[in-house]
Amino acid sequence: MSKAPIPSAVKANYLQDRVAVVTGGGGGIGQAICKRFEREGAIVYAADVAHVDGAPGIHRTLDVTSESSVDTLFDEIETEHRKLHVLVNAAGIEIEKTIEDTSLEEWNQVMAVNCTGMFLTSRRAVKLMRNTGSGSIINFGSYDGFIADPMLAAYCASKGAVHALTRAMACDHGPENIRVNAVCPGYVDTPMLQSFFGSSGDIETLKQAVNDVHPIRRFGVPDDIANLVNWLAGDEARYASGQLWVIDGGLSAQVQQMNL
Repeated sequence: MSKAPIPSAVKANYLQDRVAVVTGGGGGIGQAICKRFEREGAIVYAADVAHVDGAPGIHRTLDVTSESSVDTLFDEIETEHRKLHVLVNAAGIEIEKTIEDTSLEEWNQVMAVNCTGMFLTSRRAVKLMRNTGSGSIINFGSYDGFIADPMLAAYCASKGAVHALTRAMACDHGPENIRVNAVCPGYVDTPMLQSFFGSSGDIETLKQAVNDVHPIRRFGVPDDIANLVNWLAGDEARYASGQLWVIDGGLSAQVQQMNL
């Protein structure tokens, strides 16, 4: 008797004809998510404060800290499609400073982009998803919302807020069949990480040290994150909500003192 074929983990056209918005769609991780969504058949709006030539998705300029900018984007989607299936809140910034060296303006900017922007986009998305009958909101937290890297005080605080907001939204809107999760990456090879490496004296030594501190002996690439986001966006994750999905190559699973 021949064995039945084993189905792939994610079927082709997993997000066929679904409407998705990705904030920070021009960033390293954002572009990877938009590309994956397009490959799975979704209609993807890549929303970012700056246009990136050659990036995947339908490009729209978006300042997540501006209520009017958010309303302009979601008004267009409501007029054009009357529905929304997926929102990925991937826009984010970091400032490498202690609280003593962080100005109030810098603190407010980090909170505005990383937290308030998520509030503004999600508030509009929920209304459209309610009309759709279901939805998936995927926020970007960080392993820095659980444990802290030095010199990232405002960033760590903002990601802790993202984690709490994710749980609250999942509780509030779960009865409407709207799922809310947070993806919490560790080190991922993006322009933000390269900027961090670039500030060091010996870049290659630092990169090797970052690789070695991970149990799997490498840091992530944007496609690693896009794979998880893609799963959370679709029906195979229909029972997943209110969770903080750490994806860091095992970095935060270990006792760091063992690496001394």
